[in-house]
Amino acid sequence: MSRDDDLPDHPGRRLMLRGALAAGALVTTSSTAHAARRRAAVGCANPLVRNRADPHILRHADGHYYFTATVPEYDRLVLRRSRTLAGLRTAAESVIWTRHPSGPMGAHIWAPEIHRIGGKWYVYFASAPAESVWDIRIWVLENANPDPFRGSWIERGQIRTAWETFSLDATTFTHRGSRYLAWAQHEPGLGDNTGIFLSRMANPWTLIGPQIRLSTPELDWECVGYKVNEGPSAIARNGRVFLSYSASATDRHYCLGLLTADAGGDLMNPASWSKSPTPVFTSNDTTRQYGPGHNCFTVAEDGRSDVLVYHARPYEKITGDPLDDPNRHTRVQRLRWNRDGTPDFGIPVADTPAAPDGAASPAVATGPADRTTDRAATAPRLIDTVKESA
Repeated sequence: MSRDDDLPDHPGRRLMLRGALAAGALVTTSSTAHAARRRAAVGCANPLVRNRADPHILRHADGHYYFTATVPEYDRLVLRRSRTLAGLRTAAESVIWTRHPSGPMGAHIWAPEIHRIGGKWYVYFASAPAESVWDIRIWVLENANPDPFRGSWIERGQIRTAWETFSLDATTFTHRGSRYLAWAQHEPGLGDNTGIFLSRMANPWTLIGPQIRLSTPELDWECVGYKVNEGPSAIARNGRVFLSYSASATDRHYCLGLLTADAGGDLMNPASWSKSPTPVFTSNDTTRQYGPGHNCFTVAEDGRSDVLVYHARPYEKITGDPLDDPNRHTRVQRLRWNRDGTPDFGIPVADTPAAPDGAASPAVATGPADRTTDRAATAPRLIDTVKESA
């Protein structure tokens, strides 16, 4: 997400370097050299934060980036803060909440997101009873202190959806004056694990009106290992609202899909949304990044350049259950935009080579050579449709 937890509202017309890393060397073309000069807006090495999955980064009006993610032990909620994206790598990490020893908030603490709504802080996350660890539901914490590292985190309780079924990965945003919650849930009667749902909200922990299904796993690439649509994240650009989501099992087959709606349409009408027939972000053998998924969007320090945040593993083979493997690392790279106004996710970039002792780590490369439009960052803004409460 972006400043003050808004859906990023500046238009998609950035140039993103996609510096090709072949045998560890950048392709030395003039266009790549030009793109390299532009990549400083991201300016951090990958992985950004190790052993942190399902990452969420909020850029707040106080000038800080706030970071939270799933920890491998699935037992607590953590928070980091930095004035730069790169600074999140070494920022002190605070535990803001821990699982209950028993009862409905006692296991599988997953996929937290931090949001600033109405002058308060909220964290959305998934949790299950300690006695029944797969009965996962969505929960909300609230903190009224201006500093989320201070004050008290109050348990606002479970978000009640239409069914008492497996549900997780909640995200919230506003559009044309209405607040929405998007999340993943198993719908009774469907032979899948989870689909993507949307509902308006009466307040940060209460849904109002109908909940609609935006997507269910139906395409081959959404059904590898498990039939899964999960981890939605929204971004508005170029007269459209885009909702990315993750699909398939959490091994190398994990990938991102994309839903699209016209910004002027009714987001609560399923017919307003279309699904990309192919995944938009997948594992890559060349860069050796596998299972990229559960993303969010933020902006670089320049306040305009879009940044894709996600997790991936640096190897393909996993021993045992992928959920027991701790090496899903948080990663960032520039998000570019195609000439038709749609997002170009590119490929997950390679790990940044380790710097020699005493040398600075190189800035993160952002993918293969540029093949999308190079629109000036100073061009007029095209839309400003999605706002968050202060």
